Amino acid sequence: MSTSKSSRVRSSIAFVLSILTVGLAIWLFTNRQYVLDQLTVWSYHPSASIASLDERVQFTDKGLFTFYATQPVVAEPSEFNSKCPRREAGSPILGCYTSDDRIYVFNMSNVQLDGMKEVTAAHEMLHAVWQRMGTDEQTRLAGLLTAAYEKNASPELRERMKYYERNEPDAISNELHSILGTEVAGLGAELDAYYGQYFENRQVILDLHSKYNTVYQSLYSRADQLYKNMETLSASIETRSTQYDQDVARLSTDIDSFNNRANNGNFDSMNQFNSERAALISRSNQLDSQRSAINRDIATYGQLYDEYQSIASQIEVLNNSIDSFKALGETPTV
Repeated sequence: MSTSKSSRVRSSIAFVLSILTVGLAIWLFTNRQYVLDQLTVWSYHPSASIASLDERVQFTDKGLFTFYATQPVVAEPSEFNSKCPRREAGSPILGCYTSDDRIYVFNMSNVQLDGMKEVTAAHEMLHAVWQRMGTDEQTRLAGLLTAAYEKNASPELRERMKYYERNEPDAISNELHSILGTEVAGLGAELDAYYGQYFENRQVILDLHSKYNTVYQSLYSRADQLYKNMETLSASIETRSTQYDQDVARLSTDIDSFNNRANNGNFDSMNQFNSERAALISRSNQLDSQRSAINRDIATYGQLYDEYQSIASQIEVLNNSIDSFKALGETPTV
């Protein structure tokens, strides 16, 4: 091969390699998040608790890839509180997606709230998806999410969103993206197809949410009904007790008058005496019946109150089980 021909071949190869190098550099730049995620996933080794979350949530490969790219941790209270500071003292949080692209899920263990860790993990994974999303796609989804929210939001969800309006007003669409995707059915074909990229069967995660949410809702519903019953019964007892006291006072006055008249011989006949005496006895018997009925209602009110307190205690136990803030142990003494 002549020297000139060999030189041309080397030049062609060098040109192709330079083109490939430039192309690779452009691809790496435009896909830098994917490259970083892939490197992280290759080096990440999920714990048994994280692996069990995936088994129940049933992420797609894409969903699991994003989840593992955040190096998720099921954290105990001390670690969780340091990584996921709450914004309102009375509002415990169950998980967080941090600014350094990490997911932490509080290791709650109350069996009555089975499924809560899984839903929390899926919720936080969707935050990571949102963070990786382009502005145009976020804008497109924000419109769909807002429409779905206005159509499907329960009073409880609307109240819940007020928390984000107070604390994270710029993250409303981001939060709707996670909340609706893991908790609300009937979002429409377009959003259902979108979430299908991340969950093999979104109904699985919706069922997990419904399972533990029903525990709370049944307790709150019963507590509300008990409270209404107690309000109604209390008003009735108060009104009837006031009337009873007034009627007793009048009867006592009339009995004293009757006795004075009898002692002073002020009755014209025995028929008058017996007639007035019978009327007083009848009034006394009626009041005694009213007293018994009121006392029965007071006893019923006590039973309702005891049940109400019991339910309040159950709700408190549930709330404490998902609160990462625990009472501090006693200070050691010498």
